[in-house]
This record gives sequence, C-alpha cells and structure tokens, in this order.
Amino acid sequence: MDAVREEGPTLVLDGGLATRLEELGCDLSDELWSARLLHEDPDMIRRAHRDFFAAGADVAITASYQASVDGFTARGLTRAQARTLIASSVGLAAQARDESGGGIVAAGIGPYGAALADGSEYTGDYGPGIGADALADWHRQRWHLLAESGADLLACETIPSYTEAQALVRLLEETPGVRAWFSFSCADAEHISDGTPLARCAELLADREQVVAVGANCTAPSRIGGLIARVRGAPAVVYPNSGETWDAAAGTWRGSSDPEAFGAAARRWQQAGARLIGGCCRTTPEHIRRIRAHLD
Repeated sequence: MDAVREEGPTLVLDGGLATRLEELGCDLSDELWSARLLHEDPDMIRRAHRDFFAAGADVAITASYQASVDGFTARGLTRAQARTLIASSVGLAAQARDESGGGIVAAGIGPYGAALADGSEYTGDYGPGIGADALADWHRQRWHLLAESGADLLACETIPSYTEAQALVRLLEETPGVRAWFSFSCADAEHISDGTPLARCAELLADREQVVAVGANCTAPSRIGGLIARVRGAPAVVYPNSGETWDAAAGTWRGSSDPEAFGAAARRWQQAGARLIGGCCRTTPEHIRRIRAHLD
C-alpha cells in the first residue's frame, strides 16, 4: 500500500461481499450478517473472495465488518472462540489471494452501529454517553486482533460520525506499525452521515503516515465526484453502492444497476483523483470486472 502514497497505480477494491454470498445462496438474515459464515461456512467466504479476485480486484476486504466478540458469545461461543473466528476472516481472504496469484488483504473494521444492527451505522446516533472514549474501548479488542492478524492494512469503513473517526485514530496511534484507510458513509456529496463535512474528517486524518487513504463508501455513486473533491492530505478511496436504493418499509432494493455504467463512472472517479476504487452494497464481481476494464 505504500505505492498509493507514492503516486502508484490505482488499485481496484472488491465489491459487496454480502451481495456475492447471497448470490451464492447464503441466507444472511441475521444480526451477524456475513460474519455468521465465519463459523458456519467459511469455505463460502473464501469462494466469494476468490470470485472478486478473478474479476480483477487487487484488494479483498475481510468478512469482519459486523463481527464482534459480544456478537459471537451471544450465540454460545466462548470469548476465545470468538476471537479466533474474527482473526480467521483474514486467513480466509489470504487463502483466496494466494489461490488467485496475489493481492492485498484489508481487514474490515465496521462501525459500532453495525454490531448493534439497529440502523445507527448509517447515522452515528449512538445515544447519550457514547463518546470517543467509549467507542475506542468498544473497538479496541477487535482492532488489536485484526492489527495482529497478518492483514496488509485495516479498512475502517462506513464510519458515520466524526466522533467514531476520532476513536479509531486513537487506536491507530496505539498500533504504530499498522496502516489503515478511513472511509465514511455519507449523507450527500459534502457531508458524512452525522452531518460533519467530509473535509473536516479529512483534516483530522491528513498527513498521517499510517493513513493510506480517506474517502467514502456505502453511499450513492452520484455523490462520489463531490466527495473526492473534499479529500485533501491523503489519497482518496471510494467504493459506493450499486446505485439502487433500499426501501426500508418494503424491505427490498429499488431501481437497477448497470455494471458497465458503474465501470465508466469509476474511470471518472480515477480522473478526479481516487486511488482506490471498488464497490459496496449490491455490487457484484461483474461491477468489479467493468471497473477493471475501464481503469486498464
């Protein structure tokens, strides 16, 4: 990942891991989401990673986004078993990388709200008393597990609030040998989900040697150009949703997504300055294949 800081080639990230798992027939209707398969069907996670590498991805993000020790122990596992499962997410991605001939493994660090599974991961509204200290305490165990797991870097993703970014920066400072990117969920083309300007978040992270990129994910593709323009002091990372929208009342996705148009948009994001480009919710290996084709 040093090449990103040194103006090397644009790297292609993978797409929606959960989307691919559902395409393969997995039922993810569970608070643990794709992390449940770390326990129940790890081979399927490895297969999904391998499919994205085959489509042209340079980087795999692990299935640890929604994983937590408390989430696994609530299912009857011991804390030791839970820690082993979280670390195994890196091993599965690394196996898929090796089987595919090379690549980078980014250990996914999802927000506190992802473990709550109550929608707060998209607002950052965690309630009174949940400040940077409490958030750092909650993240610390998983952070250190993944920092010591052999991953190439950490992917701090779908961060909804400035306060949570501050908490994660504290943990980054506790692990001086670790590198990470910081990617925020965004409400529009200028602000992250809690209303903080993305430019302010970029200032918090600017010129930190450990931070390889700053940007946005889990937001609409139409916002990405404006968000890239707000990133200063670090390369930009972007991996938006497919362009479909979630209808919470009906419990379904609306609209459609054209992988070819998504790939063409990725070329525009590259020209705007993005150095790591991929997809989030509802993006498939075909979306990644089209990104690869347009960037090449």
